[in-house]
Amino acid sequence: MPDKLTVILADGDFPREAEPVAILKNAHRIVCCDGAAASLVKTGLEPDFIVGDLDSLPDELKTRFADRLIRVREQETNDLTKAFNFCRSRSWNNICILGATGKREDHTIGNVSLLVEYARSGVEVCMFTDYGVFLPCSGTTVHRCRKGQQVSVFSITAKGLSAEGLLYPLYDFTNWWQGTLNET
Repeated sequence: MPDKLTVILADGDFPREAEPVAILKNAHRIVCCDGAAASLVKTGLEPDFIVGDLDSLPDELKTRFADRLIRVREQETNDLTKAFNFCRSRSWNNICILGATGKREDHTIGNVSLLVEYARSGVEVCMFTDYGVFLPCSGTTVHRCRKGQQVSVFSITAKGLSAEGLLYPLYDFTNWWQGTLNET
């Protein structure tokens, strides 16, 4: 039986679309990255834990959720990785990341790039946005898609990529853009 879903809510664009909002509302637990707790509370939901250096968490929420704060002072990783490592330390191995894109492009690229690293740790991880989902893949992976679904494949190191049912064939990419804008 899969581990119950843990949502890590980052402090990027808060989910608005039906699918990521449903994931958030139906999560077994919600771990907020630092300042994301303020956005979550505005919706009437509460975090189970708030993880990070706590530099962007309002003082009122530091007091209100004092029993749920996990302060990680080191600055070698971002708050998303601090939250991910906290979840791993608790053996919560089914994680969906929300709110990790938007607001700043550098944060978006950095957060998306972390997915492969997180997946290498043995955790089942995905990242939903209001526009789609990021799924890190390694080895042979099967994803079932509906006809006409938009699909992008990002890789600059994989060799021998193949797929069935895509409009455009896959090949050995040398740049990120080469696998984008495909369709089932």
